[in-house]
Parts: sequence; structure tokens; C-alpha cells
Amino acid sequence: MDYKASLIQDGNPMENLEKQLICPICLEMFTKPVVILPCQHNLCRKCANDIFQAANPYWTNRSSSVSMSGGRFRCPSCRHEVIMDRHGVYGLQRNLLVENIIDIYKQECSSRPLQKGSHPMCKEHEDEKINIYCLTCEVPTCSMCKVFGAHQACEVAPLQNVFQGQKTELSNCISMLVAGNDRMQTIITQLEDSSRVTTENSHQVKEELSQKFDTLYAILDEKKSELLQRITQEQEEKLNFIEALIRQYREQLDKSTKLVETAIQSLDEPGGATFLLSAKQLIQSIVEASKGCQLGKTEQGFENMDYFTLDLEHIAGALRAIDFGIEEDEEEFIEEEEAQEEEVSTEEKEAGEKSIYLCRSPFVPPSSVFSSVFPLLCNVKHLLCAECRTRHWC
Repeated sequence: MDYKASLIQDGNPMENLEKQLICPICLEMFTKPVVILPCQHNLCRKCANDIFQAANPYWTNRSSSVSMSGGRFRCPSCRHEVIMDRHGVYGLQRNLLVENIIDIYKQECSSRPLQKGSHPMCKEHEDEKINIYCLTCEVPTCSMCKVFGAHQACEVAPLQNVFQGQKTELSNCISMLVAGNDRMQTIITQLEDSSRVTTENSHQVKEELSQKFDTLYAILDEKKSELLQRITQEQEEKLNFIEALIRQYREQLDKSTKLVETAIQSLDEPGGATFLLSAKQLIQSIVEASKGCQLGKTEQGFENMDYFTLDLEHIAGALRAIDFGIEEDEEEFIEEEEAQEEEVSTEEKEAGEKSIYLCRSPFVPPSSVFSSVFPLLCNVKHLLCAECRTRHWC
């Protein structure tokens, strides 16, 4: 390596020397041991071994019991092919000259004073470097400020001593801050876990609540269909009964109309003998027809359907009172309400047993058509009477 020519060309020989001591693989100053290649370029042994292993992945090292000869790689600077022996990169010669130059360079760098531009200068004395620390004012200053300047009466200490102390103090503060950051990160992680668990629990509770309400909806829909079916059945039976009466009355009306026509024709008969032959039979037919008019009929309020009225106020109240959990006060209130309902139910039952005989309302079925419907109605509790609006118990 021609160090002399490069050092003469550059105005700063130390910086240029540092450039010459840079490894082309790691791009840092050579790390001993330094090996020289046959092409006269230098590498850190570690870097040379890395590129050799990359180019020869199946080559075994020296500690292996299996020994293989050969192996090659190319110089990263000139691409010259370097052929190795069985020792690999450990067979390359060390460049002791470069290693010595590195040692001298490091010693020179450690002993050289800092340049004027790289060291902070005193503002009061521009040619003086800051080299002491004022303990009283807690500011760095120069020796001239201590002797002739503003810090004559202050206590000072060497800059390096204060530097090491404050550096240690700053390191401790950094350690405390890092520990505090770790604690905050732990808290953040715990809060994130709490947020996740809260979300999962909320989703689970919502699903359970939705399932319970869906069950209630299903029960209500089923009960609604059942009650509507019973009303429809009652309606059909009443309509069938009315239609049957309409047919009977129409048949009777047709017979009566024909009988009237026959009787009018008999009145128009001029001959007494002819009239008398048919008059007696005609009179008997009219009398029988008059008796046949006493057909069945609907009682007053037959079309009323109020006995299918349901008292759902207590159920609606219970639905409105649905809430999460039951406290002690609510339990006591529910027990009192149930006791009151039992007392009222007993009184209404006793009153209903009496009023069912006293009330002349259409609640009691008047005809045999209701004999099949009445047992079905008995399944509904708290039936409301159509006229007196009292509750009857079946």
C-alpha cells in the first residue's frame, strides 16, 4: 500500500490514514488479526472467514475431525480469486505492518489535543477553552474566568471529575426513566388485556341476553298462536251455528211461501164443495207450519267475544321490571306483591263462584253449541264477563 503518496496529497494526513485502514467488508477500522491476501489487499480475519464460509458452505473448520483441502473465494476489492489450503483463512499470513500502524494511529488519536473548532470555547475569553466547572454557579467555564473573571470567588473543580459524576448521574436517571417506561408498558399491557377481556365478556353476556330474549319471543309467539287459534275455533263454531240457523229459517221460509200461495189459490176457488175438500188439509198444514217457526235462535250477546279478554297488566309490569340481578329490597317487594296477589285471587274466586249464578250474562252458554267450546274457555283464568265486567273463575 502506497501510504506516502496519499498522505502528501491530502492536507489532513490522519483522516486519510484512517480511510486507508478501513476494511472493505465491515467498513470499519481493521480488527486484529489482519490478514493479507495474495493480491496484497488486507481484510479482518473475521471478515475473510465470513466470505470464505459463504463461498464454501461445505468446508469444515479446523476443529472438525474431517479434513478437506481446497476452498476459494474472491477478493472484495479487486475480485482476484484466492485459493486456500486445508487451513482455510487461518493459512493466510498476518499483516503485522498494518496492525502496528493501527496501534500507532490509535495512540496518536488519544494523545492529540482537540482542535479549536471541536472544543467549546469560553464566551468571555474567546481564546480560552472551557476546562473547569464552577460548582457554585453549576456552569462550565475557563481558567481565566476563575482567575480574573466572574468566577473568582466560586468553588471550581476539574472538568473531567464533574463530567464523570454528572455522566453517572445522567446514566442513573436514564435507568430510572427506562424502568419507569417498563412499568408503564407493563401497565399498558395489563390495561390492553383488561380491555380485551372486557370486550369478550361483554360479547358473551350480550349473546346470552339475546338468547334469553329470543326464548321469550318464541314463547310469546307460541302462546299468541295458541290463543288466536282458540279464538278462530270459537269464531268458526259460532259462524257454523248461525249459518245452520240461516239455512233452517230459509227452508222454513220457502215452505211458508209455497203454503201461502196455495192458500191464496184456495181462496180464489168459487165452488164451495171444491174449497171444502182442500180447506181442512190446508188449514192443518198452516197450523203445523206456524208451530215449525219456533226454531232455534241466538241469545242476546251471542256475537260477543269479550270473554276472550286477557289481563296482561301484571305480565307487562313484570316485563318492564326486567333488570340485571335482584337486590334484597326487590326480593322483599316481589314477595309482598305475590302475597297480595294470592289474597286477591282467593277473594275473586269466592266472589266469582257466587256471581256465576247471579249474573244473567252471555258468559253462560245458552245453547248446546257452546258445550264443546266451554271446556276450552275454562283453561283461561281471569275471564271478564261481557256485561257486568267482573272476573269469573272456572
